Amino acid sequence: MPLLDPVYDFFVRLKGGTEYLFYGRPILAGWAAEHLKSLPAGKTPVVLDLGCGQGDDLMCVAEAAGRPLALSGVEGYQPYRDACSAKGITTFPLNVERDRLPFADASVDVVVMNQVLEHTKEIFFIFSEVSRILKPGGVFLVGFPNLAAWHDRLLLLIGRQPSGMKVLGPHLRGFTREGFEKFARCDGWFAVEGFRGSAFYPFPAWASKILARVFPGLATAIFFRLRRSAQAGTFLQVLATRRFDTNYYRGDDVAAS
Repeated sequence: MPLLDPVYDFFVRLKGGTEYLFYGRPILAGWAAEHLKSLPAGKTPVVLDLGCGQGDDLMCVAEAAGRPLALSGVEGYQPYRDACSAKGITTFPLNVERDRLPFADASVDVVVMNQVLEHTKEIFFIFSEVSRILKPGGVFLVGFPNLAAWHDRLLLLIGRQPSGMKVLGPHLRGFTREGFEKFARCDGWFAVEGFRGSAFYPFPAWASKILARVFPGLATAIFFRLRRSAQAGTFLQVLATRRFDTNYYRGDDVAAS
């Protein structure tokens, strides 16, 4: 719809300067700190960020926690790995959709995955590895674009592609609150304990913060606090009783369908 392009471009410019809200770092850091402060003293908690970039989320967690932490991240881009190393973060150049995470079973206290899950297909394998390495009672903090954001609903209404799921773009999956919570709770490995929204395009920062707090389900990005249950096994077992039209990687080179 060429006639709508100038209007669309206007609103894209209007949100300029508010993009930082999209990452919801205070939300994730607050949740992580709440859990980490509840752990007994004397042992250094382990925090892992899947897709850690330059370590921004991990540094926010460390600052909020106010206690020594063993910080690690999965990151394939060498300049970002170098930046993490300078901050005391240990990184691993792994493929989160294929490689087992280099941690023992039930050895990690907090896992963060912020604005990464929407870029992946093998979410069963990713959740399985997280369920394997998290301690029972440990938390998994996840954030991604909201497919049901108010502005994406409007775009669909006028026949345009949602901004969070552009065809000419990097995202492979789109998530809503209802859809993700149904997935995360599947068969009992995780409980959903927290939900928040951040950013509210194209409003200015002060208005975005208020709107995202009052209407989190319509916010631009949404965030979840999941807690690992004491259930034995890993999340990959959900594939054993389900049949899909596509194959999913199981970590042992055997596809489930």
